[in-house]
Amino acid sequence: MLSWAGVSASATLLVALGTAAGAPATLPHEVLIPVTTPQGVTILTELAEMCDTVAIIDLKASPPRVIAEVQAPVSVAGPPLSVALTPDEGLALVTASNKVDPSDPTKQTPDNRVSVIDLKASPPAVVATIEVGVAPAGVSFSPDGKLVLVTNRGDGTVSILTVAGKTLTPAGKIALGDAKSGPSHVAFTPDGKKALVTRDGDHRISVLSVDGAKVEDTKAYMVAGIRPYSISISPKGDVAVLTNQGGGQGDTDIISVIDLKRSPPRIVDSLSVGQIPEGATMSPDGSHVAVTIQNGSQRPKTHPAYNDHGMVMVYRIDGTKLTLAAQAKVGGWGQGVVWSKDGKTLLAQSMLDKSLDVLSFDGKQLQVLGKIKVPGGPAGMRTVEK
Repeated sequence: MLSWAGVSASATLLVALGTAAGAPATLPHEVLIPVTTPQGVTILTELAEMCDTVAIIDLKASPPRVIAEVQAPVSVAGPPLSVALTPDEGLALVTASNKVDPSDPTKQTPDNRVSVIDLKASPPAVVATIEVGVAPAGVSFSPDGKLVLVTNRGDGTVSILTVAGKTLTPAGKIALGDAKSGPSHVAFTPDGKKALVTRDGDHRISVLSVDGAKVEDTKAYMVAGIRPYSISISPKGDVAVLTNQGGGQGDTDIISVIDLKRSPPRIVDSLSVGQIPEGATMSPDGSHVAVTIQNGSQRPKTHPAYNDHGMVMVYRIDGTKLTLAAQAKVGGWGQGVVWSKDGKTLLAQSMLDKSLDVLSFDGKQLQVLGKIKVPGGPAGMRTVEK
């Protein structure tokens, strides 16, 4: 029998879902992603089809049940980090990278919107829509909640937003020097003084300096593998792990380790993990990192690289060295993965199965306990960084 007790003491799940109408015949393997906090709030995003919604699911109920829904535009094109939460979980941001083309509902066109959702309102509601760059994807709050950075994959920029209460104000953009650089996600260091930007268009990881609302490109960058995508920074601030999605031909791909103690930070190791690592998330204590692997499950069954399942791999972190601690088979077309506050339970998304796999982890073994079914394909998760 599946027990929900280990997920969180305060377990509320927010899932962005869409209807099937208007979806392209063949979806790209990239999908947007959302966020779960140490308090248990998780946001997942899916395809912006006819009417996208953010569904709030009560995980304390057995079985879990939807207790509210909020309409908000999202997208299927982008990394699994398209949602961010304030440290106090009062506000959520959801990016909309693509939208259905009004002139041709079988196609998509770039969007430029970020929705601001008041989670403490009754019922929760979108309280503002902000225009940023072309095709916004990854989004993160600074550790103090006063600053937001948004990566714009369509024009090679990072948007800066300041935060005052429930009001977000555009405060400029950083041009990374190449409109086709494809900035995918941005993550703050725990001290709030730096941010790292993955660039899947030109295979770089940029280092930004942060001083209050002043954000600058230091021009320092790293090169890991092909198409750096998701990135997660340890709460200790000493190491980061990023996924590299590769060339998409069925070859094995890699995750990479960044030593943040070096100045400037440097890639110090890379590990082979299989086909298309999508999401990477640090455990709350920084002792482990979980990675979702699509494993060919997003491909047609006739494809030579097809597998009927995805994977979750958990690596033990010792300094800058990663050691595989455990792995488990999960549903197809995997996206984000999140940890419970105690580091003993993980939730992993399956787009194809329209479910969240619930896994237990005891430091040595990773076991699938069951599934949480959702109405649509959940596209992403991540834990609020504190």
